[in-house]
Amino acid sequence: MRESYKIYPCTRNSIKPFLIDRHYAKRIPSVSYSFGLYLNNELVGVITYGLPPSPTLCRGICGNEFTNDVLELNRLCLKYNNKNEASMLVMGSMKFLKKPKIIVSFADTEQDHSGYVYQATNFIYTGLSTKRSEWAEVGKNTHSRGITGRYTLEERQSNPDRFYQKERSQKHRYIYFWANKKQKKIYLKNLKYKIFDYPKGNNVVCV
Repeated sequence: MRESYKIYPCTRNSIKPFLIDRHYAKRIPSVSYSFGLYLNNELVGVITYGLPPSPTLCRGICGNEFTNDVLELNRLCLKYNNKNEASMLVMGSMKFLKKPKIIVSFADTEQDHSGYVYQATNFIYTGLSTKRSEWAEVGKNTHSRGITGRYTLEERQSNPDRFYQKERSQKHRYIYFWANKKQKKIYLKNLKYKIFDYPKGNNVVCV
């Protein structure tokens, strides 16, 4: 049978089991848009986009004027990782997004990721995220933002058996301007980050 790929919008709940079972983070991020890659009607890939958790990041890419244009590609996960599936899902899913958008995504150095799929799809590479520490909860996979939003600093500091700080891994930061030529020029002119050559490394695609 000839391979037939299709990309469809999906609900957050419908792709949750796929991500929880396969993605190293074992949690679902903020999701504004989610899409599935189907091969002969089998779900073989999932990609999600959401609002970045950091307002500073939104402002820091192209300035205050374009803060509301920023979306984070926050999950990209494949079942088989067949050739070209990752780039197919990235570029195919963007076609469902209304222009203009500034797409930002990260490749985690702790997972030995270098972001090769973003290199293959002509994202701009803007270097590594800043080194910093974050809060963690013993025995749980709770995100640092969830901990700081739910518990006060005093509560965290007074419960060292439950909460602790760890160094957050640096991440390769990639940006793509999903826009017409005129808008791309405007975004580039306002880009606050320096553009670097692509890093070399692992071609794992799970984001």
